[in-house]
Amino acid sequence: MRVGVLGAGQLGWMLGLAGIPLGLRFRFLDPNPDSPAAAVGELVVAEYDDRKALARFVKGLDVVTFEFENVPAAALKAFEGHVISWPTPQALAASQDRLAEKSLFDRLSIPTARFAEVSSFEDLGRAVASLGLPAVLKTRRFGYDGKGQYVLRGIDEIPAAWSALGRQPLIIESFVPFERELSMIAVRARNGEVVTYPLIENHHAGGILRESIAPAPRVSPAIAQAAIEHVTRLLDKLEYIGVLTVEFFESADGKLLANEMAPRVHNSGHWTIEGSACSQFENHLRALCGFPLGSTECTGFSRMLNLIGDIPPADAVLAVPGAHLHDYGKEPREGRKVGHVTVCGATARECASRAAEIRARCGMPKD
Repeated sequence: MRVGVLGAGQLGWMLGLAGIPLGLRFRFLDPNPDSPAAAVGELVVAEYDDRKALARFVKGLDVVTFEFENVPAAALKAFEGHVISWPTPQALAASQDRLAEKSLFDRLSIPTARFAEVSSFEDLGRAVASLGLPAVLKTRRFGYDGKGQYVLRGIDEIPAAWSALGRQPLIIESFVPFERELSMIAVRARNGEVVTYPLIENHHAGGILRESIAPAPRVSPAIAQAAIEHVTRLLDKLEYIGVLTVEFFESADGKLLANEMAPRVHNSGHWTIEGSACSQFENHLRALCGFPLGSTECTGFSRMLNLIGDIPPADAVLAVPGAHLHDYGKEPREGRKVGHVTVCGATARECASRAAEIRARCGMPKD
């Protein structure tokens, strides 16, 4: 089968690495001629709204997917009648607008922080009066890694927040004093079967994911079951095919609040390559292609460390037992995700110790 992927970054590259052993062949579309996924398939270099390029890209493909949610939903709609594309344009569109996303959660009785639409300076004042402070003002579209957000802590900050973000559609959310962020990665097959990976604990710095711990420690059966039920409702409502990731806040009283969803393979699931019986990348492809889904069972304990800005020496990483280095081949740049390290261990303590050793050897920040 030939699989088309919109976007050719590191997620596309890892999809290709997972799919080639299954006999799949790949074609990618991306504006960047130096995209990592060019190493594992044909690359069409073009903008996502280039109709001629899209027609060239889709020719001969059996199925199309995407590796990040900022591709235009219209690009997927252009494939209708020519090739199947999963996840659907509807799922992509819901994830691209924070107001649509939160409203979808609300309709499905998935708890979230309180929120309100903001279309004017007056709306912002009314929303603050209703929701209270602190609160987080966010752009409805194109925010990621902490971008497009303004934390409001006092009434006097409203003009500055509006000045920073007010020229675009916005949403404001009550600030959640959460204990930790958890994510759940789930896969839905063509026949409606759903499998889930265990909840993952995520640590951020500067709005960027730095470390994921799998499985997340100290997860109660009630929390695990609630996450599965929330994600399954989303998958079924969207008639979803493939991997869906939902990020949750766990509150101090042990409740889950959905923060956002990503209709794709996800950074917090990179550990599944070495730490699970079947990776999120392979399972996404299995779902798209109609293959049986693979086991999501952990093979031990894992920690994923994002490499931000530059790649440490390979010998420093690989000297640590259970460590696996993934270099995306990107040009080093401050704040850029250029790779990751997954470290595995037979116990949670062994895994944590090995991760600490990698940080020390490579001069990485402590957890």
